[in-house]
Amino acid sequence: MKIVTLIENLVYKQGLVAEHGLSFYIETAHKKILFDTGQGTNFIANAKVLGIDLQEVDAVVISHGHYDHAGGLYAFLELNKTAKVYIKKEAFSYKVHGDRRFIGTPYKPLLLDNRSEYVCQITQIDEGIYIVPDIPINNPLDTHFKNLNIKDHGTLINDAFNDELFVAIVQNNELSVISSCSHRGITNIMKAATSAFNHPVNMILGGFHLKDAKPGQLDTIVEYLRLLNPKSIGVCHCTGVEKYAQLLQIFRTKVFYNSTGNSIDL
Repeated sequence: MKIVTLIENLVYKQGLVAEHGLSFYIETAHKKILFDTGQGTNFIANAKVLGIDLQEVDAVVISHGHYDHAGGLYAFLELNKTAKVYIKKEAFSYKVHGDRRFIGTPYKPLLLDNRSEYVCQITQIDEGIYIVPDIPINNPLDTHFKNLNIKDHGTLINDAFNDELFVAIVQNNELSVISSCSHRGITNIMKAATSAFNHPVNMILGGFHLKDAKPGQLDTIVEYLRLLNPKSIGVCHCTGVEKYAQLLQIFRTKVFYNSTGNSIDL
């Protein structure tokens, strides 16, 4: 299995571009899967440079409805006419930052109808690859909801990210998790994953939403990761470079920064 980061906040490889967004390409022996689509078309351009044909993708999974994760969905659907879209219905809520700026994803029925599968339970999309839509909040400190709202008929409601989902991979009796943004908390995501799949943890990959961490949030994550003892931790996007540096000091060689163009063989 191969996991390629098509776009992320940082880039070090020539010919690729970066943006505040995230998109993963997962290729197995049987399927080609896209997990998130960044802000727009930059992930498509990067895929071409990396020799990845997105027209061959079988499924696209959307982690939540924010523009930096689902903004390129419709460009992808124009390019790829057959891939199924796995998403939660709540992803199309009218999401705003504060009380005004729209940061969500509009619903376009002409492109989505007959291609969407609304995920409401653990769903297997390939051998050993599962979409997990339910993330109970066992650790309220490890969440990122501040200034993120849903506008419903003029009423502002704090966004608790009921649309968030993640990908779990079970391989060789080990569990790996890809979390795109972790608004509901990486500790809560990993608790949901280990409860659903009782295996030791190989890799955790994705954004931990620590850039503007609350006091004590990093400490509670570190404590949980020490107990979990994963073999590797790949951070990116909303984790923040400063928090990556702190995690690197603590976990040393277990931690790596997963920048644009990075390829992982799992």
